Amino acid sequence: MIVPILILSAVFIAIAFTVNENNAKYLLSGYNTMSEVDRENFDIKSYMVYFRKFHIFLGVTLLLIAVGLLYFVNSDWSGLFLGTYPLFVYIFFIWKSNQFTKNKSKKQRLTTYIAMGVMSLLLLIILYEFKSCLTYNGIIVHNDQIEITGEYGTAINISDLKYIELADQLPEISSKTNGFALETIQKGYFRTAGGENVKLLINSEKTPILLFTTNDNQKIYYSSKDKSNEEIYKAIKGKVIH
Repeated sequence: MIVPILILSAVFIAIAFTVNENNAKYLLSGYNTMSEVDRENFDIKSYMVYFRKFHIFLGVTLLLIAVGLLYFVNSDWSGLFLGTYPLFVYIFFIWKSNQFTKNKSKKQRLTTYIAMGVMSLLLLIILYEFKSCLTYNGIIVHNDQIEITGEYGTAINISDLKYIELADQLPEISSKTNGFALETIQKGYFRTAGGENVKLLINSEKTPILLFTTNDNQKIYYSSKDKSNEEIYKAIKGKVIH
């Protein structure tokens, strides 16, 4: 997690010193597509001062807060901050940037509101996904069924369970097909490096991990947050008849 934090912080600070008044018409998004008339109506000199200060502030605060969350809270909250903080401050940045245009037209105002709306929607989607990801997947062992609650939860009939085992670790994951992944929480459908499609319901870093394999060879990896995976394994193993 520390590497993405350092890279993203460095990118924002680099942007602050890369884009300037001289190359803005080539590198500055939005400004580079303006007509000459619109550029004359835009206070690029004052804007670039603000642009530089903003990106330095963004890079430095992102670094300090993300590292603080990483070491004093946990990596998952640091990851959430890393994904949402830039969006949040860029919403303000877009609104503030609009003030450098003189005699704003209705089209320019509409463009600003649309950009802010899109970023706000992205922010809400990420927060919703994070909330869903944090929802605990409890496991309930019935006489004839294993029920896993929560996001991406499922129910496995005992009769459909080929076998259950304890795995020392997850297989190497190459990609996510439909799910959500943080540092310690992974939920949804993933593809392994060997090309196998698996379902992950990982609520913690606890090992060993429960591995359910159904009669149709679907593999489900599960790790509890508040219970011992070994105890869950024993409770289920007694019900499975090979």
